[in-house]
Amino acid sequence: MMPEPFGDRLLAAFEARVPMCVGIDPHKQLLEAWGLRDDVAGLESFARTCIDAFADQVAVLKPQSAFFERHGAAGVAVLERTIAAARAAGALVILDAKRGDIGSTAAAYAEAYLERHSAMFCDALTVSPYLGFGSVRPFIDAAQRNGAGVFVLAETSNPEGPQVQRAAVAAGMTVAQHIVNEAAEVNTQFLDERNSTLGSVGVVIGGTIAPGGVDVRRLRGPILVPGFGAQGATVADLARLFPKECTVIASTSRDILSAGPERGELTQKAKTVGSRLAEQRGD
Repeated sequence: MMPEPFGDRLLAAFEARVPMCVGIDPHKQLLEAWGLRDDVAGLESFARTCIDAFADQVAVLKPQSAFFERHGAAGVAVLERTIAAARAAGALVILDAKRGDIGSTAAAYAEAYLERHSAMFCDALTVSPYLGFGSVRPFIDAAQRNGAGVFVLAETSNPEGPQVQRAAVAAGMTVAQHIVNEAAEVNTQFLDERNSTLGSVGVVIGGTIAPGGVDVRRLRGPILVPGFGAQGATVADLARLFPKECTVIASTSRDILSAGPERGELTQKAKTVGSRLAEQRGD
């Protein structure tokens, strides 16, 4: 029997939990702000606090793989435990790793994160399509087999992004729009076959981008929007950038994590931000 698709699980999580994504970003400055050492023990304590504060309340958690990988094999082991603990508590986990390669290498990355037998199996993975959208097909195939999702970088908020993402391709379409359209085609085919509501191929669009970059109305999948909160994106920006019918996953890290290290204060901050988002969507 095919597992329940990620898109359906995401909609259910948004109904039952705080409808947002909290990033788990244990960078050096934040560890120090929490009174923790910048080592594996500090990393483990930070991650455990985040799980205790958010995993039974928030719909989606998003560990940033790089901040775990920088501690070597022991840090990756903490990441494995963090993913497993978050999922065991009922949160969906999007691993922010931005993987991208071709052929067998892409398939190996997909096996590492999107096959259920993997120690780092997560509910969804961020991927880069800038070797061509076809290069992410192994990730999409693995995700669909395992009830997982992928979030494809489309339009990012870094200042260098528009040089590539807003460059024109055939018929004057931007590269970012081409990526969104390709994702939409995959979702349409999958949804028609499975009779589901929301596709499992999402896109990543920064919350602080200039308007007019991409049209997402045909996507039929979720939109992961980093940059909400401390990086400057607001509830008004979400309404400005995305039609109301879109499933938008607003993602924030520093804005909420700065309330730590006390578990109760972290949980309350997430609930407060989540309430603002729900009001904006009219839930």
